[in-house]
Amino acid sequence: AGRRKLARLTLIVTLLLASFQAYSIASALQNISGLVDEPGSWFLLSATASMVGGVFFMIWLSEQITRRGIGNGIALILSVNILLTFPAEVATAIELMRQGIVSGNLVLFNAVVWVAFVVMIVLVEGARRNVAVQYAPRQVGKRLLAPRNTVLPIKLNSAGFLIPATVTPWLFYLPLASANVVFGHTAWLAGAFEHMQFAKPTHVILGAIVIFALAFIYTAYVLDPERAAETLQTQGGTIPDVKPGEDTADYLDRVVSLTTIVGAAYLVVVSLIPEALAAGGMALPYKIGGGSVLVVVCTILDQIGRAHV
Repeated sequence: AGRRKLARLTLIVTLLLASFQAYSIASALQNISGLVDEPGSWFLLSATASMVGGVFFMIWLSEQITRRGIGNGIALILSVNILLTFPAEVATAIELMRQGIVSGNLVLFNAVVWVAFVVMIVLVEGARRNVAVQYAPRQVGKRLLAPRNTVLPIKLNSAGFLIPATVTPWLFYLPLASANVVFGHTAWLAGAFEHMQFAKPTHVILGAIVIFALAFIYTAYVLDPERAAETLQTQGGTIPDVKPGEDTADYLDRVVSLTTIVGAAYLVVVSLIPEALAAGGMALPYKIGGGSVLVVVCTILDQIGRAHV
């Protein structure tokens, strides 16, 4: 019941955000001279309804993918879109090199950086902080379970990849877009949009802060030390040299917090490396960023894991 209520609330928020963005896009299209044959209320209504309908079709499609155990539907759809643009990005880089606009050394440097980038993501996403757990012998029905030792794995990046990659831009541009609707196109708002462009110092600093905070917020949502400690105690599990109950919860909270610091720093690095290259004039004019690569790599790793299962 709680999940259904949360799903309904999510759809309502999605409807509001999609309607706002679709109306803004339709209004912008209508204001371009000669682009829309019959501007007016009907165009705004039909264009907004078309875009919002497309959003909810994608939501339905992603849910069907997830329910059938293929993988995370949203991640798969995002990954397909990103992968479809990759050949064009490579072709653009080769063409720029052929025309002498960029040097071959710059293309080679970017290729090496992105390969190393992918390797780092694969290594970190597979990293775990294993907490040792001991289970005492216990009776389950007519069967006596023998004592055993195991581990409680805690991912280095427990926040995942969809939240930082998709929510952060919304936190930047939704307030600016709302201000544009309320106040119109003013000089101070144009300046704010300019400072929030990719590779600008303001964008880099605020992006790092938001991603770091989102990593902690989402990790706190998916990992509850008190619940984990209660589950361990119910199942007869204990952490060596740590008392069951509150002490176990405090211990797990410290472990999760320290691990999340490393994971949050990793997510910041993933997002900032492409911006740092662009700010230093060492990046090619591609549209794929750190978040895009993170989504694709994590989706592929998820599919590999499902195949092995």
